[in-house]
Amino acid sequence: CFILFYRLCALSKELLTPGRGLTQGSQDPGKQGIFHIQEVSSFLLRDHVKAMEERKLLHSFLAKSQKELPPRRMKDSYIEVLLPLGSEPELREKYLTVQNTVRFGRILEDLDSLGVLVCYMHTKNDSLKMSPLSIVTALVDKIDMCKKSLSPEQDIKFSGHVSWVGKSSMEVKMQMFQLHGNEFCPVLDATFVMVARDAENKGPAFVNPLIPGNVEEEELFRQGELNKGKRIAFSSTSLLKMAPSAKERNTIHEMFLSTLDPKTISFQSRVLPPNAVWMESTKLKSLEVCHPQVFRNLFDGPFKLTIFCGERNIFNRIFGGFLMRKAYELAWATACNLGGSRSFVVAVDDIMFQKPVEIGSLLFLSSQVCFTQNNYIQVRVHSEVASLQNKEHMTTNVFHFTFMSEKEVPLVYPKTYGESMLYLDGQRHFSSMSVPVSLRKDYRVEP
Repeated sequence: CFILFYRLCALSKELLTPGRGLTQGSQDPGKQGIFHIQEVSSFLLRDHVKAMEERKLLHSFLAKSQKELPPRRMKDSYIEVLLPLGSEPELREKYLTVQNTVRFGRILEDLDSLGVLVCYMHTKNDSLKMSPLSIVTALVDKIDMCKKSLSPEQDIKFSGHVSWVGKSSMEVKMQMFQLHGNEFCPVLDATFVMVARDAENKGPAFVNPLIPGNVEEEELFRQGELNKGKRIAFSSTSLLKMAPSAKERNTIHEMFLSTLDPKTISFQSRVLPPNAVWMESTKLKSLEVCHPQVFRNLFDGPFKLTIFCGERNIFNRIFGGFLMRKAYELAWATACNLGGSRSFVVAVDDIMFQKPVEIGSLLFLSSQVCFTQNNYIQVRVHSEVASLQNKEHMTTNVFHFTFMSEKEVPLVYPKTYGESMLYLDGQRHFSSMSVPVSLRKDYRVEP
């Protein structure tokens, strides 16, 4: 039952040839040893009951301390996965938009799966030929888009490896490329933070230490440490914990004054400035019923695999990639609704997975534009669940997306103090974007 993982582990050794950098990946579209995207899905989305029975046998292989585990290098977890949209047209429909581009929500699902598989490679037990751990997504730290088009008629390749580890957490660096001519060109860079749990996902577990093998890897590891520090600093200055800065307070007060009706002498009479909308008018909402849906279909490729794909993972909870796709698609619709034209994703950051979503839950998604500047739109999606028996709502995720519209968009103005905090939080996330990109005709990524 673990033949597939054994094959993935064995193939991972073939992917790094001497002298090839981790961050570049293979540039040969015909290279053998690259995993098929459906192999990844098949491994991660197996039958729930059978998988959990198997995992109960793995508790004895868990380490009692990190010192017991052999160190790994970044090349040990490096893998490449092919999404053959060009060479296998039957896959294309799943990823196709009505504008004949690639659905970014589906790409988010694939990145989440890849991040999990990379961590399984890093933590595999050599005697077992597999990992005794459960891996869950804790945080999408950052996804930055490059100025490259995404065609549904050209193959896409993903690569990824562990770049930093703590005691039970791992940072995963991933890249996506698309075939142009005979070369795979960069499309996006992504950084995820994954957490190791015991075999049945009931408690934390130790992961193998990571030893950088060269100067490039030392820099990646150092950047991982810096990223951890930035996350701690960003969390400590959260508007849920600390008051806004003096500059931020002035910004909010100036916005408030600009909405006062000059015909009256009252703080209650508010009017919108030209080319502006109230923040509350930008909301969109959706509801998902979390079914235990898993599709099985035969992949008639060289490996003759039965493919599992759907909304549920082996722990009988909703797959994190599915949540990201649903949140992204609602955010994209929100951005398009405000801008009056198609919007294009620029960056994704700070997606925190706070609580798992159980099968049978009602999933409520609420999307809102919280900041705009020129043709940029910052959208926040709040996710919460409620069970049919208990109507209490609990927050599971908060998503942050940055979009770019084809034309300049209205300014958003908060009415309440709570909306003012959302505005400032959106401004902070927008300001943290690496480098604002310029919209070009060849840059098309849609839900």
